[in-house]
Amino acid sequence: MENKGLNKVDLIFEKIDNREVLEKAFRMSREEIIREVLDSGLKGRGGAGFPTGMKWKFTAAEKSPDKYIVCNADEGEPGTFKDREILDRVSNKVHGGMAIAGKAIGAKKGIVYLRGEYRYLLPKLMTELDAFQKQIKEIGYDFNIEYRMGSGAYICGEESALFESIEGKRGEPRNKPPYPTVSGLFDKPTSINNVETLVTAMMIMKHGAKNFTQYGTKDSRGSKVFSVSGDTPTPGIFELELGMTVQQFVNEFGDGDTKAVQVGGASGFCVPRKKFAETIIGFEGVPTGGSMKLFNSSRSMYNVLHNYLDFFTEESCGQCTPCRVGCQQLLKGVEKVKKGEAKSTYLNELIKLADTMKIAAKCGLGQSVGNAFKSIVGNFREEIIY
Repeated sequence: MENKGLNKVDLIFEKIDNREVLEKAFRMSREEIIREVLDSGLKGRGGAGFPTGMKWKFTAAEKSPDKYIVCNADEGEPGTFKDREILDRVSNKVHGGMAIAGKAIGAKKGIVYLRGEYRYLLPKLMTELDAFQKQIKEIGYDFNIEYRMGSGAYICGEESALFESIEGKRGEPRNKPPYPTVSGLFDKPTSINNVETLVTAMMIMKHGAKNFTQYGTKDSRGSKVFSVSGDTPTPGIFELELGMTVQQFVNEFGDGDTKAVQVGGASGFCVPRKKFAETIIGFEGVPTGGSMKLFNSSRSMYNVLHNYLDFFTEESCGQCTPCRVGCQQLLKGVEKVKKGEAKSTYLNELIKLADTMKIAAKCGLGQSVGNAFKSIVGNFREEIIY
């Protein structure tokens, strides 16, 4: 397995001439832009990892005269704070990535759905947007962006619930299919991309797909911005090449007593110390939207699990029974085991419930609850039982 190790990169926050990159992209045809992104191997940086070029290609193929580019800036995953930094420091590149995506799929309208807790960024973002819109007009390209605010609902990070919220409805996931590329915002073909994905696409336009593929691995091209928190002497935002092992990450950011790393936030996977060396951070191993939380030996993994389950129970939209009831039962179940009111073997039944939720839940929230649950129970059972 190819593994290039830990390498710090400066791509997302690199200072560039925005206008120069946009003019270069606008001279390209829609097909050429999509081909460049496809050749780069870029996968969505929100965590799901769907190939960005394919998403743009599917949306571009739709015949509707009205299409949308939506930037998902509803960064609600616990432990993730990298999109906030990107918006604060290089929002011009977010706007630029949206315009390039708009050219690729044939959209004239872009909407940034901003997390409610990031409202304090709005005055600065609007000033940056005004400057960007003037620049676009000077170039001679017709594309407009507006901001819509979220209200603190974790579920609205799910793409279809996000659409519902923008449309003024209760934020609840839609049935799929149809997928957003066919029927998304206002039932029109829509490409919805993460903040970091759009910036990365713009940097691919600047440097070229060939340069981008020099970073990362065959299955995980490029670099990734990580939000590092927990028991670490160096918390913060770091852009690293994909394909490193968890051990290499811990060597750089651990406090010398790291016993577990939660990769991907509450909906991600908990990697124990015994699996650090064999676990790749990337799509061929454990993918992540950016959150990397380190826990040392002073931490109770039962408390960590309880915290996650309490979060999911609170944030479930309640629309589907597997998630609404499943989250509650997982939380009550581990509490009973910890108190000695249920035998340790009951954890096996709870694992079966988590597996059922992965299959039966309507959206990614309910489907991903089992990631943290199974990885923590599977690797730290002795800390869960009475």
